[in-house]
Amino acid sequence: MSEEENVQHLPAQVTISKPPLNILFNPNIVGKKNVWDIDITSLLEKLLVILNAAGNKDLRLCGVAALSSAMILRLKVESIFALEKIAMQHKSTPDRSMLENLEVLDMPYRYEATYPVSLEDLLGVLENMLGRITNPKKKELEIEPIESSELDKYLVTFDQLLEKYKDILLTNIQTTKTLVFSEFIKGMESIEVARYVVGILNLAMYNKIDVEQIDDDIKLILKE
Repeated sequence: MSEEENVQHLPAQVTISKPPLNILFNPNIVGKKNVWDIDITSLLEKLLVILNAAGNKDLRLCGVAALSSAMILRLKVESIFALEKIAMQHKSTPDRSMLENLEVLDMPYRYEATYPVSLEDLLGVLENMLGRITNPKKKELEIEPIESSELDKYLVTFDQLLEKYKDILLTNIQTTKTLVFSEFIKGMESIEVARYVVGILNLAMYNKIDVEQIDDDIKLILKE
C-alpha cells in the first residue's frame, strides 16, 4: 500500500500534529532543533501528499506551512552569517605593539617637481649641490660672514669651476669631434662626474655641443 493510501484513512489535522510535520505548525519546536537537521523539502512533500489524499486542501494550513518554511530558511541564512562573523573575529590580527615600536628609517630626501623643469632649473639645483660638496663644513644655519680681504682668494666660485670643466670637455671633444661619456669618466670620483655633467648641460644650453643618447650611454658631438 502506498504512502498516499496509508494517509487516506487519517484526518489531515491528526497527521500534521505529529512528528515530523508538526514542526511546520509549531514554531517552538524549531527553537529546540538544529535548523540544519530540518529537511524542508521532504516535509513539504509529505504535507502535499496528505492534503491531496484528504481531498480537502486547507489554504490556511498551506499558508502556515509556507510561513514556517520561510522562517526556517531565514534561520539557516542567519546561522551562516553568524558563523562567518565568528570566523572573521578569530582571524589573526597584527600585533600593534610591534608596529608602534618600529623605528622610522631616515630615507634620502627626494624632491619631485610637479611643474615643467627647465635646463636653467636643473643647473640651479646642480649648482647648489656642487656648492655644498665643495664646502662640506658649511652649516645649514647662515652666520653673518666676517669681513676679510684675505678670504676671497681662497674661495673658488662656481663660474670658475664650471669654466674649468667645460674647457676640459671641449679639449677632449675637439680631438675626435665626438666623446663617449662613459669612457671619458671611467675611474673618476663621483664628485668629478657630477661636475662634468654640469659642464655638459651648460655647453648644450649654449649650443656648443649636441648630446645623443645611445642605449644607457650618451655621446657628445661638437657643433661646427
